[in-house]
Amino acid sequence: MTKKLTILDIAKLAGVGKSTVSRVLTNDPKVKPETRQKVEQVISESGYVPSKSAQSMRGGSQKVVGVIISRLDSPSENQAVGTMLSTLYSAGYDVVVMESQFDRDKTNEHLEVLKRRNVDGVIVFGFTDCDVESLSSWQHKAVVIAMDYPELSSINYDNQMVIELALEHVKSQGLDEIAYIGVDPKDRTTGLSRLNAYLDWCQRKDHRVNYQVGELHHESAYQLVDKVLGSDTQAIVCASDTLALGVIKRLQELGREDVLVTGVGGNELLSFLFPKVYSVDPGYTEAGKKAANALIKQLSGEAEITHQTQQPLPRM
Repeated sequence: MTKKLTILDIAKLAGVGKSTVSRVLTNDPKVKPETRQKVEQVISESGYVPSKSAQSMRGGSQKVVGVIISRLDSPSENQAVGTMLSTLYSAGYDVVVMESQFDRDKTNEHLEVLKRRNVDGVIVFGFTDCDVESLSSWQHKAVVIAMDYPELSSINYDNQMVIELALEHVKSQGLDEIAYIGVDPKDRTTGLSRLNAYLDWCQRKDHRVNYQVGELHHESAYQLVDKVLGSDTQAIVCASDTLALGVIKRLQELGREDVLVTGVGGNELLSFLFPKVYSVDPGYTEAGKKAANALIKQLSGEAEITHQTQQPLPRM
């Protein structure tokens, strides 16, 4: 009996990604003509028949999940999305990826579009101003990442632990003058939770508090360095790897390579460019996989609403 080809088989035969084949099947105008021709030729020659999940992308059936990420250029979210997509594809789901840009209204618009398309479920990267009421309408077919919502399944990060691991690493190097650069506390996760972790640790260890907060951007961190840096500063702990990049840039300009820098994110590029920088991995890839599995089980009726905390993994 001949094996029935899948969309992944077509992607491999055409030498393109699975998402590209999906876009060809849905007549996405952004696909280059030469790419479309190559994919369509493979489809024609193989006798491939699109599955219901691919057909549903045109507004038809089921087996489709929406994923709403905060920023397309977010290294941390991309790590989670990578394992999330692999897990969902393996379970026979196609995926629609949308960007919220931390915008409440835009997120609600995306949710409405997904609802009109009759998608099976949705995974949302939560943020402080996210509309909880709007998300609640997806109660039994949604998972939120990075924030807790009692009415919805969630995968959260241990923001307290990631900062404590970074601080303990600095302390283990015999360094005592430790500054912190973070994100505005209006952001309840990367901002408030991680700042509180630093402040709590300093209080318990009887360390001098020295911190500044700004935006989650390397330029913001770059500008904040001079406000925390003193002649006796030995280390700067950053709330994210993105901030760490800005800090490193400024320290290099000032010739302060004696200052140890830590980040949060486990960013491979950061580790490659600056091997001495210590970065704590909050477990983004595992969180993506857990979110996908939680949604799949929920949609299949195998599980109710669950709340999980992803444990961090220290890395150099």
